[in-house]
Amino acid sequence: MSEVDDVVFRSQEVLDRTRAGYGGAVATRSRKRREAEIVTRVGRVLAADAAVIVAAVAIGLFVPLGMFGALAVMALLIAATLVFALMPATRTPAPERLGQVPLKALPRQTEAWLDAQRPALPAPALTLLDTIGTRLETLAPQLATLNENEPAAAEVRKLVGEQLPELIKGYSRVPEPLRTTPRNGRTPDQQLVDGLRTIEAEIGEMSQQLAQGDLDQLSTRERYLQIRYRDDDQGGPA
Repeated sequence: MSEVDDVVFRSQEVLDRTRAGYGGAVATRSRKRREAEIVTRVGRVLAADAAVIVAAVAIGLFVPLGMFGALAVMALLIAATLVFALMPATRTPAPERLGQVPLKALPRQTEAWLDAQRPALPAPALTLLDTIGTRLETLAPQLATLNENEPAAAEVRKLVGEQLPELIKGYSRVPEPLRTTPRNGRTPDQQLVDGLRTIEAEIGEMSQQLAQGDLDQLSTRERYLQIRYRDDDQGGPA
């Protein structure tokens, strides 16, 4: 094997490992989201059924329910179970409100809105939505401690809460038969994918910059402690 072939082989190995790890992260995130949704639905069903039973018992203390009353309670239990089991676990936020939600909730709200848009988007865009979702999950704990008045907060809010929804809303306004028709050399599908790819890269860069800021702060604190303890050692006990 030549040196060039060896480099290509090693690069492919790294790429395969990266894809496998990233795909696993997406699958884990999707599983956690489904599990949380199931827990929410089950909790609402149990609470609704408990409320029906408590109300039936309270009424039964004063008025005998009889057979028809028992059938009515059973029908209410079935209806409550179906309604709360089928009701979405989380309300999809309006895209116009994403720019106003608290910064720490912005990644979660944006990801919920993106999930609701998936049926209307082409297949290549769905892979990028998964990638953006993972980026947002990484960004969320960083934004939880970021001051709303920081310049970085304004940049994140503009990109995630405004530009990303506007890109998808603009695509959705294109009639479906025209989405695969080239215009100025690219189809609307291609423009959407390119835009999502750019936003995904920008979110990743923002996350790295925020993380670097944390590292710089830790490094500064470490140097401060080293200087303080060194001075204490040189000065001796008081």
